[in-house]
Amino acid sequence: MIQRLTDFDAIVIGAGPAGTATAAILAESDKSVLILEKETFPRYHIGESLIPFNFFPLERLGMIDKLRASSFIKKYSVQFVGDCGTVSRPFYFDKHWEHPCSQTWQVERATFDQMLLDNALERGAEVRFGVTVKGLIEEDGKVVGVDTDQGAFRAPVTIDGSGRNSVAIKQLGWRRSDDVLKKIAMWTYFKGAKRDEGIDEGATTVAYVDGKNWFWYIPMRYDLISVGLVGSKDWMYKDGGKPQEIFDAAIQGNPWIADHLAGAEQVKKVDVTSDFSYRSEFCAKDGLVLTGDAFAFLDPVFSSGVFLALYSGVLAGETINALQGDYRGEHFQAYGKKFCTAIEAMRQLVYAFYNEDFNFGQLLKKYPDLRMDLTDCLIGNTEKDYDPLFSAVREFVDLPEPIAYGGPLGK
Repeated sequence: MIQRLTDFDAIVIGAGPAGTATAAILAESDKSVLILEKETFPRYHIGESLIPFNFFPLERLGMIDKLRASSFIKKYSVQFVGDCGTVSRPFYFDKHWEHPCSQTWQVERATFDQMLLDNALERGAEVRFGVTVKGLIEEDGKVVGVDTDQGAFRAPVTIDGSGRNSVAIKQLGWRRSDDVLKKIAMWTYFKGAKRDEGIDEGATTVAYVDGKNWFWYIPMRYDLISVGLVGSKDWMYKDGGKPQEIFDAAIQGNPWIADHLAGAEQVKKVDVTSDFSYRSEFCAKDGLVLTGDAFAFLDPVFSSGVFLALYSGVLAGETINALQGDYRGEHFQAYGKKFCTAIEAMRQLVYAFYNEDFNFGQLLKKYPDLRMDLTDCLIGNTEKDYDPLFSAVREFVDLPEPIAYGGPLGK
């Protein structure tokens, strides 16, 4: 039966971390919130490694005790492995900052996202699964709801948390790709692979292969290891071949990866995604605000995706609550600035990481006093002034200027 609902205070597209974070903040303020999700939960998703500053939006959402009670693998550090197999000294988060955020988690997203959704539902939000949003409904330039395969759903504000499906970006033509960060990712899972002992069991490993191409190696529960390969298209397909063949050949390009996967069983086909770095030209317009990957996505090297989703979701929810029903796009100016500032801090690091003539070791050798700033940025402390750090980095490599767009439409 086709429905046309008008009695919701807010509609959220997508039940991922950004959408459910926003929904939870709105619902706890007694707003009626409808989450529309095209899939049925629990559902698989990539993006399993949480950086330390996820703690703060998760704390705001009331999730920390729930995560502590879970059996997710605890993560205390990150380490880097050269393409010759040499392992760096791990970055232990508690050596940088003695705070509960210094212990984080490696999560299965099916379970983690379900926990976040349940949290929003406990606060009074409603979810409908199996609903595909076909587009935004606009009247006189204002978004007043969404059109779906199950009818029209209307509300004074719509939050796009649709992730890389990017409902609003596609309809409004707002997508702007990053022409430098045009990478391809291939990933799969193994059982029976090696992992370190003690507090190092949950360490994220970034392992280089043939220059600045790299593997992620993420230990998870149930003897699973998430292993991904990220590189340029030209490098990935230099010898042709199918994804599995490319992946298998790359494993032999790093002795540490080859050793850790020796004798392990691959339990999933190799998945592939490409050209994944982008940002929307605008973060909002009248009646609409974009969150998480629906607004922007960066390279996965520093595991910033879930953090930016949760950070923006909480920020969007609190911004909407403060507006008291006046959802003109211009009122999301501060939201867009804060979100873009967080993205830019991570983006500068990503550009530096991929430069063939740069490594963070040479930076810290010359400027050891910048270790604190570098680590702060890596763990997600995005509300800090990083001008001294990136001024120093520019002595070694060119970095991009901050992207000028990303604010609300009309500002």
